[in-house]
Amino acid sequence: MDLKTNTIAGWALGAGVVALGSAIVGNMIFESHRPEKMGYAIEGVEEEGAGGGAAEVDIATLLPTADAAKGAEVFKKCAACHTINQGGANGVGPNLYGTMGEAIAQGKGGFAFSDALKSVGGSWNFENMNAWLTSPRKFAPGTKMTFAGLSNPQDRANVMVYINQQGSNIALPAPKADAADKDAAADTGGNTAEATNAVDTDVRGETGDIANTGTPASGAPSIDPEAARKGARTE
Repeated sequence: MDLKTNTIAGWALGAGVVALGSAIVGNMIFESHRPEKMGYAIEGVEEEGAGGGAAEVDIATLLPTADAAKGAEVFKKCAACHTINQGGANGVGPNLYGTMGEAIAQGKGGFAFSDALKSVGGSWNFENMNAWLTSPRKFAPGTKMTFAGLSNPQDRANVMVYINQQGSNIALPAPKADAADKDAAADTGGNTAEATNAVDTDVRGETGDIANTGTPASGAPSIDPEAARKGARTE
């Protein structure tokens, strides 16, 4: 009986030694290390955080090929508060017919512009309108315009070409060679250069292509159900 027990114990001990040895050898052969750089490199994709924010786009390079028909679709985001037809009524925002080239925050049938926008001065050229559409709150801090902005530069180019066709037809700007050219293009008097420069080059986190939340302008379709329950605001 003792011999049988000893034999069984010996086999069990031997099996354990073999298993332990196999595990040690396996770990030595297949030992894994954390790679110095995780993941696979994909050509053409910049590593997150590299190079700072998104590269600034010179809007003048997009305007010659901008699509006014697509701009009309983008303008539907604005239609809750603005009309753009000739003689159209002011609503939450002013009628936008003939806006390009006009003085900023003046005229428009006596529309009550905010002091914040009035303080910018100058006139609406493409550089200034691009900055305004990117982030109204940065272009004119204190503005009561509730539109968050258009983060896509192509959308801005398309809608500006569309707006320009509605009673303005000012000449398209030439591409800027450097920052000095951009500053000069933005300066149409008043504080327009400062207002345009205040708009960051990358505001994707702060603009969501959100429609206005005001009451629809007279004759304009509302794209926000909440709009009907809110009072008029000035820009």
